[in-house]
Amino acid sequence: MTATRLGLLTAALATCLSAAPAIAQNRCAVTDPTGTPLNIRETPNGEIIGYVSNGAGIRVMNTSFDERGRPWALISPRGRNHVVGWVYREFVSCY
Repeated sequence: MTATRLGLLTAALATCLSAAPAIAQNRCAVTDPTGTPLNIRETPNGEIIGYVSNGAGIRVMNTSFDERGRPWALISPRGRNHVVGWVYREFVSCY
C-alpha cells in the first residue's frame, strides 16, 4: 500500500470514528441550566413521555441528532439496564 493510500485510509477511519455515537457513558447527570426537570421523549425531539430531575444520575446508552442537527441522548437510570427515553444532550454532563 502506498503512503498516499495509507494516509487516505487513516483519515477516513479517523473521520468515521469521530462521527460514531457515544455508547454507554456510565457516570452522567442531568445538568439543565434552568434547574427544572428535563423532558424525556419517545424519540429525539419527539413526544414527551416523562421527566427526569435536575441532578439525577443517569447513563447515556446512545446518542443521535434530530432533523435540525441538535444532539440527543438515549438514557437509563444509573445502575439499571433499561432505557427510559431521549433527552436533550446539551443538558447532560458526563465525567
